[in-house]
Amino acid sequence: MTGQTRVGVVGLGYVGLPLALAMTEAGYEVVGVDIDGERIESLKSGHSYVNDVEDETVGDALEASFEPTTEYAALETVDAVSICVPTPMRKSGTPNLSYVASAVEELAEVVPEGCTVILESTVYPGATEEFVAETLTENGLAVGDNIFVAFSPERIDPGNEAYGPTDIPKVLGGVTEACGDRAEAVYGPVFDQVVRVGSATEAELVKLLENTFRAVNIGLINELAQIAHSLDVNIWNTIDAAATKPFGYMPFYPGPGLGGHCIPIDPMFLSWHANQQGIETRFINLADQINREMPDHVVDRVVRQLNDCGLALSNAEILVLGVAYKADVSDTRESPAIDIIDTLTDWDATVEYHDPHVGELDVLDSHYESVDLTADRVASADCVLLITDHSGFDMQEIVDNAALVFDTRNATSSHEGDHIVRL
Repeated sequence: MTGQTRVGVVGLGYVGLPLALAMTEAGYEVVGVDIDGERIESLKSGHSYVNDVEDETVGDALEASFEPTTEYAALETVDAVSICVPTPMRKSGTPNLSYVASAVEELAEVVPEGCTVILESTVYPGATEEFVAETLTENGLAVGDNIFVAFSPERIDPGNEAYGPTDIPKVLGGVTEACGDRAEAVYGPVFDQVVRVGSATEAELVKLLENTFRAVNIGLINELAQIAHSLDVNIWNTIDAAATKPFGYMPFYPGPGLGGHCIPIDPMFLSWHANQQGIETRFINLADQINREMPDHVVDRVVRQLNDCGLALSNAEILVLGVAYKADVSDTRESPAIDIIDTLTDWDATVEYHDPHVGELDVLDSHYESVDLTADRVASADCVLLITDHSGFDMQEIVDNAALVFDTRNATSSHEGDHIVRL
């Protein structure tokens, strides 16, 4: 990449920090910008706050060329900058692009002519061109001439040890052909494979397609899990048997609900934008409805199991295992555990939780702290409710001591007992 050696990354969360460190390792001088001063101080002292990033990696990057800062002015001399800020959904169901808007407005004031700006934050199709490019050209620059804009969806999978950030093929599309060329030149030395698509809008749709595909299929298997329960059929065995077919089938697994920043949110970006075009997204909406109802289904199943034991939920002590949205991470965004705990407490159950990765949790107006997972605590609970199957859980000890285990993840598949109930 001739002449492009100094790059920036805006937003140093679970996407931006690994990207910044990967770019440093690729030989770039990297300026990492985040408005959270505590994050920056942590990085400057060589400490990581992202599960998949080791302190040693941060320290090595600092010794090389990584410069963490809260100041956008540090980007005045960069040749390229990647934007990795959050894009949540508002409660009204509309995309919240305020973080992107703020970042782009700040960049428009400082990035030099000829800079390549790559958006990684998930947005609706067309947003990079309509929103990002338009803001960056308000000062008279022309896209594809003296400012270059592209979209490249993040594909990070927290906790996945098989695929690191640079192992996953990097999809990108430019607002113009020249923009795509510049973006490919930036990312080519960093990622094992760059996949060019025809436009920024096409790249935006790639991200939404990936996670809509997953959300719809998870919704389907969650519905099938409810049907299998009514038929007294083990859904987990059914899935395993179906997965022996070597073609035409891909296994998906039921669970207590969707979590994380991507799968529950991204399909709704697409649904919202399609609705703006007068297109009804029936599959997406139905899958979203089914997935959002799963926490209530879990609570209903727990109520029925306690009733069978002669206990009312209002008098029960529930020990929740795992509140992160997936195994072996600390991220609780959109975690179904939050809705489940809220509903359990609404029914006046006494709820405690243990999660080795999440020390504290706020559920509406209630504050919880992770309790120690001891044999006595497991034995004293009327129901041990497994929401997140962290690898550190000793399932043998849990099933040996629990009066009732309700397992939403099939983590007890190798254990037997009438007191073990699976989703």
